[in-house]
Order: sequence, then C-alpha cells, then structure tokens
Amino acid sequence: MVRKKIDNRLRVLIENGVAQKHRTMFVVIGDHGRDQVVILHHMLSKAVVKTRPSVLWCYKKELGFSSHRKKRMKQLQKKIKMGKIDVKEDDPFELFISATDIRYCYYADTHKILGNTYGMCILQDFEALTPNLLARSIETVEGGGVILILLRSMKSLKQLYTMTMEVHTRFRTESHQDVVARFNERFILSLSTCKNCMVIDDQFNILPLSSHVHSLTPVAPRSAEDGLTPMEQELKELKESLQDTQPVGGLINCCKTLDQAKALLKFVEAISEKTLRSTVVMTAARGRGKSAALGLAMATAVGFGYSNIFVTAPSPENLKTLFEFIFKGFDALEYQEHLDYDLVQSTNPEFNKAIVRVNIFREHRQTIQYIHPSDAHKLGQAELVCIDEAAAIPLPLVKSLLGPYLVFMSSTISGYEGTGRSLSLKLVQQLRAQSSTFGTASSEVAKAAKMGGNTDSTISATGRVLHEVILTDSIRYANGDPVESWLNSLLCLDATSVPRITSGCPLPEHCDLYYVNRDTLFSYHKASEAFLQRIMSLYVASHYKNSPNDLQMLSDAPAHHIFVLLGPVDPSGQGLPEVLCVLQVCFEGEISKQTIMNSLSRGQRAAGDLIPWTVSQQFQDNDFPGLSGARVVRIATHPDYQGMGYGTRALQVLQQYYEGKIPNLSEEGEEPQEHIATVSDQEVGLLQEKLAPRKNLPPLLLKLSERRAENLDYLGVSYGLTAGLLRFWKKSGFTPVYLRQTQNELTGEHTCIMLKLLNEDSSEEVNMEESWLNAFWKDFRRRFLSLLSYQFRNFTPSMSLSILQQKRFKTKRKTVNRSELESFFTRYDLKRLELYSQNMVDYHLIMDLLPPLSQLYFLYKIDVQLSAIQEALLLGIGLQHKMIEDLSKDLDLPVSQLLGLFTRIIRKLVQTFNRVLERSVETELVERREIIMEPVGQAMDQELTEAAKEVTDKMKKKDLAVLKDMDLTQYTIKGSEEAWSKALKGTPKQGLISVKSHNLETKRKSQTDVLEDSGPTKKQRKKFKHKAGRK
Repeated sequence: MVRKKIDNRLRVLIENGVAQKHRTMFVVIGDHGRDQVVILHHMLSKAVVKTRPSVLWCYKKELGFSSHRKKRMKQLQKKIKMGKIDVKEDDPFELFISATDIRYCYYADTHKILGNTYGMCILQDFEALTPNLLARSIETVEGGGVILILLRSMKSLKQLYTMTMEVHTRFRTESHQDVVARFNERFILSLSTCKNCMVIDDQFNILPLSSHVHSLTPVAPRSAEDGLTPMEQELKELKESLQDTQPVGGLINCCKTLDQAKALLKFVEAISEKTLRSTVVMTAARGRGKSAALGLAMATAVGFGYSNIFVTAPSPENLKTLFEFIFKGFDALEYQEHLDYDLVQSTNPEFNKAIVRVNIFREHRQTIQYIHPSDAHKLGQAELVCIDEAAAIPLPLVKSLLGPYLVFMSSTISGYEGTGRSLSLKLVQQLRAQSSTFGTASSEVAKAAKMGGNTDSTISATGRVLHEVILTDSIRYANGDPVESWLNSLLCLDATSVPRITSGCPLPEHCDLYYVNRDTLFSYHKASEAFLQRIMSLYVASHYKNSPNDLQMLSDAPAHHIFVLLGPVDPSGQGLPEVLCVLQVCFEGEISKQTIMNSLSRGQRAAGDLIPWTVSQQFQDNDFPGLSGARVVRIATHPDYQGMGYGTRALQVLQQYYEGKIPNLSEEGEEPQEHIATVSDQEVGLLQEKLAPRKNLPPLLLKLSERRAENLDYLGVSYGLTAGLLRFWKKSGFTPVYLRQTQNELTGEHTCIMLKLLNEDSSEEVNMEESWLNAFWKDFRRRFLSLLSYQFRNFTPSMSLSILQQKRFKTKRKTVNRSELESFFTRYDLKRLELYSQNMVDYHLIMDLLPPLSQLYFLYKIDVQLSAIQEALLLGIGLQHKMIEDLSKDLDLPVSQLLGLFTRIIRKLVQTFNRVLERSVETELVERREIIMEPVGQAMDQELTEAAKEVTDKMKKKDLAVLKDMDLTQYTIKGSEEAWSKALKGTPKQGLISVKSHNLETKRKSQTDVLEDSGPTKKQRKKFKHKAGRK
C-alpha cells in the first residue's frame, strides 16, 4: 500500500474548527471519496481528544457497502478481541465501520434525527439532495464537527450545472420540460465564499475553487489563562448576583448563554407579577435553547406557587427537551422525585411513552399537564399556559389557546422548515395591537387607567402586556460560525428583515412592471445576490411559510417566472432599484386530451398544473386542462407599502401584458437574450479549473415591451381564504370556482381557487353569460350554498355573502310558480309562515322552513329585495343553521333587533308567495265577457214581419214533412177522366153519380203484398197444418 503525504491544510482546517467551536465542511469529488471518510474522521478524533465523534450517514437508497457488512463487522470485532488485527493488511474502511457509532438514515427519514447532535455528517447521493435536506442535516452537527458531501467522479465541476436532480421530475409538466439547474450552479459558486469549506478530490488534492485556504494559519486553542469573553463574563456576574435570590438563583445556573439567562429573567418577571395579563413570546433560530428556557421558566412557576400549569405542542414527543429541563429546574430547587413529584407517561403507543403530566405535592397540589392544541376548552382553571413550537400549530388553534391567564410562547422563526412566519406575521402583530394601550405603559399609567374607571376585564381585553424575547446566541456551536453564515446566505434563511425604502411613495399609476431574468438572478453575481435577498425578504415578510425548497423551485422550475413592480427609475442611478411588489407566476394547462382521459379515468394526476387538474376534477370537465393559463403563485408587497394599491397595479399591468395590450417594441429577430449559453467543455482538469460567475449575461430586468408575451386564456390564483384576501382578489376581477372543504394544517384556512378570463369585453354581457367561467361560477355557488351547513359553518355571514356575490355575473331574479312552490312547502307550511308574519306565533315554529326559503332566495328564485344585514341573517339561520344568539355576536346587533329584521324578511316572503298563489288561481277561473249595447239597425214592425215569415216557413216545412210520411192512397179519387166526363154529362139519379173504379186490381194486389209481407195468419197456419196431416 503506497503511502501519500496529505496536505497539512486539511488537518489545520479541522483543528481550527475544533478550537473555535466552528463546523468544517469538505466537498469530496471522486468515486473513492468514501475511502477518505476514514482519514478525515481520524483527524477529527485526534483534534477533539474526547470520545470518538459519532457519525450521521445520510443516503438515498443504497449505501454501496457489501451486503455482508454485518458479518464482516463481527469478524473484525472477533479479530480485535483475539489481537490478530493488522492495520496495514486489513481494510481501514471496515475497521472504521466496526469501531464507530454510525447512524444510517435515509433522506426521506431525516425528520427523525431532529434534536440529535453528531460530530460528523456524511451526505452521499448528491442528485437526491434538496435544500431542505441540506439544512436539516447540517444543523445536527455540533461545533467543531465535520460535514462531508460526496460527489461522483467528473471531469469538470461545470458538469454539476447540468446535472439532473431528482426534484426536477416534480418541476416538469407536459408543456414545460426543460429544467435548468440554476441552483446547482449557485451552490457550487457559493462554496468559494465559505471560509471553513474545502473542495477536494478523492486523493486529497485541493481544487482551485478553495483558493481562500492558501493562507490558512493555525489558531491557538483557548486556554484557561485567556480568560472569559465579555459575554461569558457578564453571564458569570449575573449568576453570582442572583445566588442569594431564590428560586431564581439556582435556576439561572442551568443557563448556557447570556441570551438564555436574560430570557429566563423575563419569564420570571412575568411570573412574579401574578397579574395573569402578560404574554411572553420567545422567537429564535434552531439550536438557541428555546425549549430549555421554557422548561426552566415552568420550574420557576412551580417554585412561585402556580397550581394549574398547562403545556401544549403539536405532539408530546416534541416536549422531550422541555420536560428534561423542567426536571433539571426541580433538581436546582431540590425537589426529589417520588417524594415531591410524580411523573405520568402516555399510554398511547404513538407517543412513545412521552411524559404528559407531572404531579407536584411538596407544599400544595400543583400540576403540569399536557393538552392537545385543540383542547382549549379545558383551560378554564389555568394560571399558566406554555405553547412550544407555536409555529407548527394552526394559527386559529393558537388564538383559541390565549385567554385570561399567563401565556408563554416559543417558536422557530428561521431554519430549514421555514415556519414561524405565520406566528410573527399575524398573531404577534395582533398581540402588539392589543397591548398598545398598556404594553409599554408604566405602572403609574396602569393605575391612572384604573382610577379612570376602567374595569379589569377592559384592561385584560385590550391591554394584555406583550413581552418579546429573541435568542441569538447559539448553544450547539459558537457564534460567527462560517458554515451557518454560508447556509443562511445560500438558502436566504436570514432574509427576515426587510430594508426600508428611501425613495418615497410613488403613485401606483407611475409604477411599472419588469420581468426578472432568472439566469442572471441566480448567477451569484454580487448585484444579483443583493437583488435576490431583497426579493426573498419580501416573500418572507408577506407569506406565512417559506422553505428553502421554494427557492430551488423558483430557480429551476421551467414554468415559473418572476415580475417586480418598481417605481420611476432614475436613469442616472447607480444602485439597484427598490422593489415595491414581487409577482411569481406559474404557467399551467395545455395538457393533451389523452393525458386528461388517462389520468381522470385512473383517479390520478401528474405533478404541477394545480388549477387545471383541480378544476377538471371538480366539474368533470375534460376540456378545461387544454386551455393555457397562468397561476399567481405569490404576490408580495413591501410591508411598509401594503394597502396602497401597488399589488392591484401589478396585477393590472400583468393582465394587460398577457392580453397583448403592451406592444412588443423590439423588431423581429431582435429579441433580447433571455437564456444563458450552454456550458462549453474545457480541456483543463479539475486541478486547473477555475470557476467564477458567468459573464455576458442577459439584463437582470426587462421592460414588458421588450419581451413577447405568451398566449394565455385565463389568470388564476390559489390562496388561503381570508376576508382581506378575498376582497383583494374580487377587486382585481377574479371569480371563485373552488373552495377546499378541509382546512390547511398550518394556518387553519380553506384553500380557494379563483379565475379571471383574459381578452374579455366587460361591456358584452351576452358573452359573459355564455362563458365557461360563468357556468363554473353558477355550479360553485350552488354547491357552496349546500355546504354552508357543514364545513363552512364557522364562516362569518359577511365572508359567506362576499363569496356569494359576484358583480361580474349578474343573475336576474325569477319568481317561482305554484308547482315549484308546492314542491317545497305545503299549504300548512305557508299558513305557519303567514301566522308568524302576523306575529301570531313564535319563530321556532317556522325554523324547519328556513333552509328551503334561504335556498330559493340565494338561487334567485324569489323576486324579493333584502338589505345586506337581512341577507346575512337569512344566510346565518337558514343555511349555516346558527342560533340567533350566535348571529348576535357575529353581526354585533342585539337579539331583539335581529328578530325584528327576521320578521320583516318573512313578511316580504309571505307577500311574494301570496302573489304567486293568487296569479295561479286567476288563470284557473272562467274568463269574463263584456256585453256592449249597440242601437238596432231596423224598425220593430220590420223585425216582427221577418220573424212571422220565418215562423210560417218553418211550420210549412214541418207540415210537408208530416204529409210526406203519411199514406194518402185511401184518399185517392177513383175513376178516370173519361169516366168522370161521361158521368157528369149524363143525368144524375137522385143526385148521385156512379163511376167505375179502375184501381180495384191495384187494391187487391196491394192487399196481397201486405199479406205476404206480414206472413200467414194464425188461421192460415192451422189450415196448412190440417192439410199436411191428411196427406
């Protein structure tokens, strides 16, 4: 085995870190970097002198070691016991594994290592590393420890610029596939600025990127003769001065830093007042000793005689450190377990036997009890409530935990989680406003207020005293750690303070929107870094949650773009412009029909494209994802300029830009450069390669007239619903189409999606009525009305009415007909409503009819005009099923006045229903005829003559008809003309004339015919039978 001399600067860098209690970082490039871990750990062990440093080894899936590693470890341990081991022959890596305490951890399980401390951290599988994982693992290393990042062999560090990271698969969407690894480039370039970082290859050759270590000199370790630092001296004097003051004197000795000691004294001050009006908020970064200070403060409260102490956190497991320091405080107060106090552990297996209760019975019964954050109703007898990790508890729950007792809160405001901003942004600001009356007032002012007649309730309601404590001194490692400074700068974790704007307050109409080129923004130039920190500070100040992963998404995701609103720019100015507002936009949609059908049929959806997938799933619309849109991911306005119209101005200009109303002034073929050139291969190796920020970059800021806009169909936004934000987005012309029924875990708010059509003409109401957005809005409105009695029952009536009212889509009120009315109400129901409108019965008699009444009104099926307060009352009782007493608090009106308004509502509705029923009955009645009297056109004589003639004619016709039916042959005159003439010529005998009848035969014949027709008579039938018998 060939031995090689290792550069002495590696050993010096590690020893300097141990001496100064600072962390050291090595980036090892090469496939054999794993073998060099042994040597670096050996150097660290020699420098630390104490026990061998423990190791945290983080990886993605596979370690790369032999599958029989455990078997070899047993063999090595057996050799060690027998004394047969030979360091020269045996593999040193196997010896390292067998002799070192190593915690192997998947990247996906790194949340389990929080709160632990290690001497060395090894990160392999660089492509699976994310900013969150980087910060989470690095912060577990103690001062003097070593961080190792292992990279595979490569010819040039610039290969990292184009490396595909695993997280990039989440950034790709169907229409945006090209990911640019800007974060990796910035990460590599930033390593040159970290004084305690060294980039080496797997042969321990230092690369030119770490040129700052050329002049590395050893730092002499601190000795006892050097004395204490001013901070340590002050802490020592503070402890000595309080030795005779008990119980504080014994507890202050447990503090490690001056910050922690002062925080404990602030807690003791609030405890000793015993006014139960104080709220103490403690914020700090990780590793500052917040939980320890809170635990010592609770032990102090026990010493001061507080009986009912409650503590809450997201989980009892998070209180391990807090209870540990409570018991250290008890030791300082000389309390003994079992004699003076008992512990109660949780029986829930999920809580891992965590402590949930401490019973103290030294002087009198005292209790420290864990409660869940949602059990605020159990705090009736509380004297002190401690909230640990308040940022991880939903904001509404934290508000419900506040009450007329002493409140201690601690929370992380910066760190890998990016949490804590909701606490400082919203809750602490409200507490400051409440305590403004007495928060900074002296005791004389408070006494004067009491003399002025203020009651205790008024003081406690509006004058809770707020104390804010901030811990800055680190306990895990020394202050001024270069690795911490590098990490905060790389991930923008310290962008919590927003720089003041000194250029005044320009009119929103004079401000312009500019496009930010991300290649230049993340190029690691000095000016670009300053501008990036400025943008991120606005993000952190305006939004409740910002994580380092968001920074990587902003830099690498192909669909994301950044716009900034700037005031009038001075052409002669040399400095960076001051940012008034930042807009982050993400392009979504343009999903193929096949992808939509495959995903919806399987109930799955791809990453990204939040609005298209959500809306298509909610409305079962397969065409919507094919549209192209832009989602406003974030809009952040400078804290000093909020509410002045700058956010609205930015959205207006953005809409004009995507509608094509801002012309592109650049000629064809002269588009400004927006993308950096690809990395060129160089013939130099790793040991000669010098990296620096790129040159010839495109401009950082572009006017919108210098860039061609994408073709979009709509703008969208997804945000946590609050009354202020809803008002802002409605004012900007957005329409709600989706409201999530479950609350956000962090803020307790419901996610709302709102859309706005582009290139719409607001004057054409016909087009608006026929648009797809109007159809979505109507469906959303109908569903929201039904859900108001379920998940949205806790909304205030004003919030619910604001969601239901949309001026852009006006719906004309229609009147129900009788059949529709009878499908909702029987005639007895209508009778009850009428009785109530006449003040004949109590309102409880008609409570069951209010839901359908409210549905009909808010679906525009009743033509009744109500005032805003009447609508709020009808919505609260009918749709949210609230009691009148609850609505009295929401609307700030007495119950009697609400009942009077309610009676008027019912009276109007009853009148409308009566009109509907009356119109229905009218249609069923016979139509009345009007008789018109006109003068006759003829005289009465003429009219009588005509009438007589008509009667005569009718009678003649009747007589003729009778005669036609009679047989008149018997009246026929017999004889012919000749016979009559002869008879008349002759002389009559005795006045008689005889004429011979010629109709005799005819008469006989007619009689025969009659007989034939009538058949044989009875006599003939007998005669016929007699003849037949004789034969």
